[in-house]
Amino acid sequence: AALGVGRDGERLLDLGSALIGSGDREAGKKEFIAAFSDPTNPTPEISARNLGQVYLEEKNYSEATSWFRASLSRNKDYPDPYLGLAESLVGAGRPDEAMAQLQAGLTTIPGDPSLNLALGQALFKAGRFAEARARLEEAIKKDPAGPAGREAAVQLKALPR
Repeated sequence: AALGVGRDGERLLDLGSALIGSGDREAGKKEFIAAFSDPTNPTPEISARNLGQVYLEEKNYSEATSWFRASLSRNKDYPDPYLGLAESLVGAGRPDEAMAQLQAGLTTIPGDPSLNLALGQALFKAGRFAEARARLEEAIKKDPAGPAGREAAVQLKALPR
């Protein structure tokens, strides 16, 4: 939808992103909330995820966590909110809960390379190297030439033998 036509969810997402990009974070957040609440928005999970990301960037981990959970409540098959939720939980000092959320994501979306990479990295940080290796290898297997697979290969080299 064009920016000047109607107030549908897609237009609100575009406007919210533009406002955030221009530095007007409060107006951008209001647009994302409007998009999330708009019954004609076909992708409210993206609106909620975007709002979670804005709060994550602001290090408001409680609000970020709430919005990532709202995104997942609308679409459990969307991997991005699992990643954001895990990052916000780590930021809030809850790494075990973050790993549990990534595992839940992999239960719902088996084999997702970005979720395998994130879980592998979290396990690496927790010193659980054998489990980290398995997740990183799975990310490489599922996305050998893509960004998750390439990053997993780099991380794998850092794992102690």
